[in-house]
Amino acid sequence: MDNYNQTYTGFILLGLFPSSRTGLFLFILVILIFLTAWIANLSMILLILLDTQLHTPMYFLLSQLSLIDLNYISTIVPKMASDFMLGSKYISFIGCGLQIFLFLTFGGAETLLLASMAYDRYVAICFPLHYPIRMNKRVCVLMIIGSWMLGSINSCAHTGYALHIPYCQSRAINHFFCDVPAMLTLACMDTWFYEYTVFVSTVLFLVFPFTAIVCSYGRVFLAVYRMHSGAGKKKACSTCSTHLTVVTFYYVPFAYTYLRPRSLRSPAEDKILAVFYTILTPMLNPIIYSLRNKEVMGALRRATHRVCFMKL
Repeated sequence: MDNYNQTYTGFILLGLFPSSRTGLFLFILVILIFLTAWIANLSMILLILLDTQLHTPMYFLLSQLSLIDLNYISTIVPKMASDFMLGSKYISFIGCGLQIFLFLTFGGAETLLLASMAYDRYVAICFPLHYPIRMNKRVCVLMIIGSWMLGSINSCAHTGYALHIPYCQSRAINHFFCDVPAMLTLACMDTWFYEYTVFVSTVLFLVFPFTAIVCSYGRVFLAVYRMHSGAGKKKACSTCSTHLTVVTFYYVPFAYTYLRPRSLRSPAEDKILAVFYTILTPMLNPIIYSLRNKEVMGALRRATHRVCFMKL
């Protein structure tokens, strides 16, 4: 037992920023991204809430995506920023467990919600007459509740296992947050079984939804190709290409990170990939959806006009 540390002493996060001018530049850049993500996602939520023309299933799901992204980036960046500013890289055992739980809950919920959004577009374009029935308010609520519940259940299982692993003397996690695969390198036991469960979870929460999204959009683009209306084709392609851009930015680096065996992973590469799905994606989602969506831009103009008129 001499090689085992007391589990409750916590961990050291080695972080993302080097102790140099480059590290300071990256720190400032991440803070700007964090602030942009907060402003953009909060604006998207308020815009959808206040504009009645956006009270449709598609935008209801989009508002939930923004809510998840707000919480998602807030789980990672504030702790990382405070560590850099205060020079303390310590995180308590309970704090690490909480970060694991929140990260996996929001991450799992987002993967399933993106699949729900793909289904929404699939029904809207391929079965427009059935859309009010297949995508009514009850279905949307069930999709959202299901995404949150399944994400939480998956998160509970992984968090519970991670907190019961015996860790060796080195408690330095070579990452900028408590990422379970990075923590497994510190374990004083064979973790092959848990690595297998991580692989299964990745397949269930990333590979299957991503495959379903690709298949549904294959059907969508085929339906769009058969459309006679040029305006309809343009609108459908714009909406679908926007969603596919978001999906690619999120799923690909996430899946690539968690599907690789430990022998093929490197801490530096894992950190770079994690930046995409924990920091960049929450900022890019609302920007991509707003800039490439005429309805959102129209709602933004109406809201701006109302604010200007109130001031006058």
